Formats: sequence, structure tokens, C-alpha cells
Amino acid sequence: MSELEVDPLSLPDARGHFGAYGGMYVPETLMTPLFELTEAYESARKDPEFQRALDFQLREFAGRPTNLYFADRLTQHCGGAKIYLKREDLLHTGAHKINNALGQALLAKRMGKTRIIAETGAGQHGIATAAMCAKLGFECVIYMGEEDMRRQALNVYRMRLCGAEVRGVSAGQKTLKEAVNEAMRDWVTNVRTTHYIIGSALGSHPFPMMVRDFHRVIGEECRRQIMEKEGRLPDEVAACVGGGSNAIGIFFAFLQDLNVRLTGVEAGGREIKRGHHAARFEGGQLGVLQGAKTWILQDPEGQIDLTHSVSAGLDYAAVGPEHAYYKEKGRIDFGYATDAEALQAFQDLCAIEGIVPALESSHGIAYTMRRAREMSSDQIIIGNLSGRGDKDVQEAARVLGAS
Repeated sequence: MSELEVDPLSLPDARGHFGAYGGMYVPETLMTPLFELTEAYESARKDPEFQRALDFQLREFAGRPTNLYFADRLTQHCGGAKIYLKREDLLHTGAHKINNALGQALLAKRMGKTRIIAETGAGQHGIATAAMCAKLGFECVIYMGEEDMRRQALNVYRMRLCGAEVRGVSAGQKTLKEAVNEAMRDWVTNVRTTHYIIGSALGSHPFPMMVRDFHRVIGEECRRQIMEKEGRLPDEVAACVGGGSNAIGIFFAFLQDLNVRLTGVEAGGREIKRGHHAARFEGGQLGVLQGAKTWILQDPEGQIDLTHSVSAGLDYAAVGPEHAYYKEKGRIDFGYATDAEALQAFQDLCAIEGIVPALESSHGIAYTMRRAREMSSDQIIIGNLSGRGDKDVQEAARVLGAS
């Protein structure tokens, strides 16, 4: 591929399609509010006043720009390419999720909404949303699977400290997919007063587009920073992929730089065996889930497979439609890291660099370390450190102690 077939900024189309993926597969009762949301966002993104407010809050409240950090000891440990880490873990509330929560909360305020709902798995989107609701004066309800509430008890308490009501979901696997279902039911019922802040690059149009746009700041900063530090672009950029918000955020600025390899890292779980992982490109198929057509782990009858990951934020059965599109076009490659590999990377980054990564991010770090060893010392790889691991220390201790 000598060049991209389309300008990335021209996607999605007016109905939210990235080629064959994306779209608006929702109940009829949601079509009008989705069209209204699309119109409101298109107006806001062209309004300099909205962009100035967003930039101000990203800087003053969230703490942007984040550092592009040369991990010198990790580089020495791996013995190959120079490793840089984009430090989204340094943001307020602990992860990249604040970029999107902030942007959508400002949009909801512009639309005159008074109530915010959200779903969360790892809890980072939940605490980011709760923090923004506290700051802007919204009523806030967060839906979270009961299993994720157990794994992420610290973030549940943080959300409640910020005034959010956290509603546990006991259906199914009691994880992210079920939380999304409950949030969508709430939105259908309360759509006149309520805005639903989806936490990843998933769901019906315009959410994948909005989430991508609010996270593009990651890649824009990263591209500028690596040019300042090294005078050239990296050879590869890697990021973990659940829904794919942090990944599309850092990848987007490099999509037209075809000499930069882009790699998304899915959750390999216990093993690549049905029900034991969440790597959609390892056994998934095309289908529709929760508003969008994309790659999904499902059986031949279309029933959604059980998923597993040691990380609460990566065990979702579908991948964001924009990722599916660029996978088909050969522009973004995908690999996976197993639970064991992610837990080892979690420990390595702590011991070698003094940085505690989120278990989600640890999947990307595991791949980054593996690839660095395969590359030469004059090459550069950037890993997106999408969040910090305070929330995961207790769960990691439990899992590692049992192994």
C-alpha cells in the first residue's frame, strides 16, 4: 500500500460507516436523539469557542500535554529498539479516558442536558465521567458489572466520592457488555434530559467518531514530541485495544505516515480458545453489537461468546468499527498479549522503570517489549501507556499470589 485510499478525516460517512463497518444499528426510539447528537457535535466541532473551552479544560483540569518518556532502563533490559512511552497515566483521574469524558460533558452542557450516564469496565471512564459531572454540576449515574465492581473496588469508591451513583449490573458475565446494555436502556427512557457518554470508540454513530476526535490529541502531541526528541518519526506505535479509544487516539496522527507501523494489542486471556480470551481478530466474525457493525466474538448463530481478560477494560466482545476498517485495509496490524504476558509486563515496568501501569496498558507494554527485542538499536517504538495501575494493584496481588 503506497498511500491510504481515503483521507482519514473524511471518515466516517454521514451515516457513520467506515467502509463496511460502523453505522447506526439501534432501536427506532434512539434514531432521533442520535441525529440530534450528530448535529450538535458537528456544530460544536466547527465552533472556535467550543474548541477553546475544550483546550482550556484539557490543559488546566486534565493536565495536558502528557510526557513522551524515554524508558532508558526498559530499553537496556530489552536490548533492542529505543522504547518511548506516551504517559497518559499522568492525566487527572489516571488515564486517557478524561479526554473523551471532558469533551462529551462540554457537549452535553452545550445541548442543555442535566443528567449524564455512562458505562465502565475498568472504572477509569467511570471516574473520569464522575469527575467531570462534579466539576460541571451534572447528575451522574454509572453502570458497572458486578464482577468489574469487585475487581475495581477502588474506582467504585472514587466515583461515589465524586457524587456519582454507581449501579451494579448482575446480568450475564457481570462485565462491560452488560453495563452497556443497562446504560442504553436508561438512555432510551430518559433521553430528553440525559446524555450517554460512551467510554470507547464503540456503539452507534456518532460515538466512534466523537470518541476518536476527543482522543486525537494523544497522537498529535506524540507526533510532535518524537520529532522534537529524535528528529524523526518512530518505526512503530503500539497500544492496547479493548474498544480501542486510546489506540485510535494515538494512531490517528500517524495513519498517513505509511512507514510507521501501527499495532493494536488485544487481550489473549488464558489462551486463544473460545471463551478464554477477548481477541476479536483471533476467531471473531462480522456482526452487529450495541449499535455498530464490526468484528465480534460470537457463535455461528450470532450469540455473543463469553470473553475473558485479567484486565476489566479489555474483555469486550466487539472492537471499534474504525479499527476493523483499518485492519481490513492493512493499515493497522493486530496482535495479542495473554494474561500471563500482561502480568509479567506489569511487574517489569514497576521494577525497571518505577511506573505502575494499568493491566489494560500492560498488554500493550508486553507487546512493546517483545517487539523492541526483535528490532535493531537504531529503531524506535512508542508504547501508549494509556492509564496507571493503582486500581489494579490489589487484583494483581490476588492473581499473582494464587499463581
